[in-house]
Amino acid sequence: MGLANLARRKAYLLSRNLSNSPADALKYSFSLTNFSRGFTSGSEENDVVVIGGGPGGYVAAIKAAQLGLKTTCIEKRGALGGTCLNVGCIPSKALLHSSHMYHEAKHSFASHGVKVSSVEVDLPAMMAQKDKAVSNLTRGIEGLFKKNKVTYVKGYGKFISPFEVSVDTLEGGSTVVKGKNIIIATGSDVKSLYGITIDEKRIVSSSGALALSEVPKKLIVIGAGYIGLEMGSVWGRLGSEVTVVEFAPDIVPTMDAEIRKQFQRSLEKQKMKFMLKTKVVGVDTTGNGVKLTVEPATGGEQTTLEADVVLVSAGRTPFTAELGLDKIGVETDKAGRILVNERFVTNVPGVHAIGDVIPGPMLAHKAEEDGVACVEFIAGKHGHVDYDKVPGVVYTHPEVASVGKTEEQVKALGVDYRVGKFPFLANSRAKAIDDAEGIVKILAEKESDKILGVHIMAPNAGELIHEAVIAINYDASSEDIARVCHAHPTMSEALKEAAMATYDKPIHI
Repeated sequence: MGLANLARRKAYLLSRNLSNSPADALKYSFSLTNFSRGFTSGSEENDVVVIGGGPGGYVAAIKAAQLGLKTTCIEKRGALGGTCLNVGCIPSKALLHSSHMYHEAKHSFASHGVKVSSVEVDLPAMMAQKDKAVSNLTRGIEGLFKKNKVTYVKGYGKFISPFEVSVDTLEGGSTVVKGKNIIIATGSDVKSLYGITIDEKRIVSSSGALALSEVPKKLIVIGAGYIGLEMGSVWGRLGSEVTVVEFAPDIVPTMDAEIRKQFQRSLEKQKMKFMLKTKVVGVDTTGNGVKLTVEPATGGEQTTLEADVVLVSAGRTPFTAELGLDKIGVETDKAGRILVNERFVTNVPGVHAIGDVIPGPMLAHKAEEDGVACVEFIAGKHGHVDYDKVPGVVYTHPEVASVGKTEEQVKALGVDYRVGKFPFLANSRAKAIDDAEGIVKILAEKESDKILGVHIMAPNAGELIHEAVIAINYDASSEDIARVCHAHPTMSEALKEAAMATYDKPIHI
């Protein structure tokens, strides 16, 4: 068994309130052997086994292999990349780009001197382009696995002990994969709403919204978060009448309030309608379309909304179903998230967790950083992820990107601060391309000028934000950004001007 593994198994026995005697350890080992009968035994023990091949899981697997650890990754989908690559981040960005191109051709080309006689949506071709992007990227990850010598097992994995995972393979067989360290990276799933059944035809999740066979005349989005607004934008550009129903008083409640108000006005100019402080109390699918009964969040008069398609986008929940966590005693919180320490280790020795299944923002890039840090700890190195410095982006047009604290959060901390702002209407590049809607807002500590938060609403804000991410990670001041030479004319000059406005005065406004 090996001294290290015996010690870890003893620790597991102690955590399960068993005695620490060699006899008990031997009985436990014997029971595992019996429990594993009927499965095809995997190869020799891995240093790391990753359950889940999404952004957190596949990155963790590759990094572990690069650090010299024998690694196996288990993925139930049969295609690597997880929700993000297959039915999330990547296909949604493909459709956001394609729909934006259509919208620009229809509404903006003429003002730039480009005249077209007619513009039509070829939805099958648009979907084919999206699917091609997804397919190429999933195959690319498989290529990276081969390059880095990561063993890839296609199937549904579940614990039979803290060091063994049984896998029901996609080919119909079963096997057991053994590991000294097992990382749970199974991501998240769509959060359901009481009384609403998702059929992925008329009532869809984000996955179904990425695969509609025709443009719905009327689309209702339940939930005004990142995903709902992005998918609402896609179909709104293609011709749908979009109504967003949100229980909360605001869209994207985690967003800085000032930016959020401007963002909502921008979406409303794009003909997206909002019903805030509203809850869905009934659904009727007996006819050809869908009828939603809604009422004020605090109760009151009910009204009926009709739509061809309803998108349920009320958030996501950790995916830990049938992993056997209860069998090995892994602790979770009330939200179903797995509890880990600063080294991503659960209460069960040798079992780790990363990404959407643990507390923190449910973002693909956060999961990737978790994965790298986790395996660095396993390899005896130091890993670190600061969740307060993880950027967030809404990929609409304009985009909204942020890092650090909102003004509301800074006020709650009681910190004396300064605010610097700069509108893209005063940015020469934005004016030159006739796409100048948006603003940069910087929050900095008054005494030290240390940057506390940066919020950008602009075309390509998701790219512009990373200068601010670096600045915040290195505790830079607004003056640090302001004194860095920025190329002219660029959109990034707006960040420089906002920094100048924070500690002194901007030039161009």
